[in-house]
Order: sequence, then C-alpha cells, then structure tokens
Amino acid sequence: MREHTADQAELRGDCERCFGLCCVALPFSRSADFAVDKEAGKPCANLRDDHRCGIHARLRQSGFSGCTVYDCFGAGQRVSQVTFGGRDWRGGPPEHSRRMFDVFPVVRQLHELLWYLTEALALPAVRPVHADLRRVLADTERLAEGTPEELAALDVAAHRQRVNVLLLRSSELARAGTRGRKKNRRGADLMGARLKGADLSGADLRGAYLIAADLTGADLRGADLIGADLRDADLTDADLTGAFFLTQPQLTAVRGSAGTRLPDSVTHPAHWTAGS
Repeated sequence: MREHTADQAELRGDCERCFGLCCVALPFSRSADFAVDKEAGKPCANLRDDHRCGIHARLRQSGFSGCTVYDCFGAGQRVSQVTFGGRDWRGGPPEHSRRMFDVFPVVRQLHELLWYLTEALALPAVRPVHADLRRVLADTERLAEGTPEELAALDVAAHRQRVNVLLLRSSELARAGTRGRKKNRRGADLMGARLKGADLSGADLRGAYLIAADLTGADLRGADLIGADLRDADLTDADLTGAFFLTQPQLTAVRGSAGTRLPDSVTHPAHWTAGS
C-alpha cells in the first residue's frame, strides 16, 4: 500500500490554461490514429480561434483517436502561462511562436519525469532512495522553470538518464515485496500475446510491447509499466492494483471494463465498456 497519494494535479493537461500547443507544435501522420497529415508548427484544421478543438466530443469517430490518448502532463499550461507569461503564439513575431513550439516538447518530457518521480515518492518500499528522489525531483522542477533560451538548450536525454537510474532502483525496491519469482519482461515483444489470466504480479514490463495483447483477467498487481506500449491491449477485468509508473495516456489507449482494477494515480477512461 502507498503511504500517501501524491498531488499530481499540476502534472495533468489543463486545456483551459493552454494555447492549444499540442494541436500546433506537434506533427502527426495519416494513420489509424490520425485522419490527416500535419506538419510541426502548423495549426490543426480542427483548432478554433479560442484554442479549443472543434471536434473534441467526436475525436474517435472522426479518425483522431491519437488525440484522445495524448497528455502533456501539464506542460501546455506551464509553457503558455509561465514560460511565456501568457503571451499567445498567435499574432506575435514568427521567432516567438517557433521558440514556444520548440520549448513545449522539452517541458513535456520534464513534466513526464516529474510524474514518475512523484509516483516513486508515493511508494513506501522506496524509502531508502526517497532523499535522492526528492533531490532529483527538485532539480527537474528547476529545469522546467527555465527561460525559453535555457529550455531550448537543455540536454533532456542526459537528464532522463540520470532520473532513470533512480527509477530503476525504485522499481527494484517496490517489486521486491511481491511474492514468488519476479518476471523480467523488460522490452519484451508481447504484441498480440495471449496472456488471459496470466500471473504478471511484480513483473518488470518496462518498455514491453503489449500492443493488442489479451490481458483479460491478468494479475498485474505491483507491476512496473513504465514505457510499456499498451495500445489496443485488452485489460478487461485485469487487476492493476499497486501497479506503478502507469500513465493516463497509456491507459486511454487500451480496452477495459468497470471490472478493471486500477492504481489510485489513474482513472477509468470514459470510452471503456460498462461490463463487469
């Protein structure tokens, strides 16, 4: 059990305080996730003048399911309201909008790391490295507070590596209390795997490819799911109690039911069935 529930409200996207940055800064290609091609820095055709999506209520039906599984981890509102002081990308000089679009994905990565670090600090078994986690979390927050110029010059990959060392250690400590043999499935190719009812409790599934895997009724309690590709996986009635490093975007990309048990850090996506 966790010793407390971390306050991660500021690490969730708040479109009301953002200038629609994900709809402009990021590119996407025509695919099963997006109905059209869009270049980086070009506003999506569905973006309104008030920075809201014109088809938000019917994104899936319109061929934009990729938008429904995206979360900026709160980077959008930070870049819009803090980094650039509430100055919109519309109407300003081109260099202003370009810098804003360049900075947004950098801050998004930093906020994702803040999410994982906050998650690790909520795990009692990880107490031996709590001091180190707090130190690195403070460093990450400091980086996210940088000026546009500092953020544009930041080596995010190097900082991610530093954080990852601690997250790996956190995972080992958190999973050590799971009874039985801990399954190592890190980076495993489990696409379309038949894992119905499988015992994956305490498993290391970091970066595993679980696309379209059948995980109905599977036991994923206490599993490490950081970076696992769960697109179109079936988690109907699966038990993810105590699973960690699971993000809302990962969960929104899967199929599930009212019977799917989740950790406190995420919620049941609205599109899931209401089955048992």
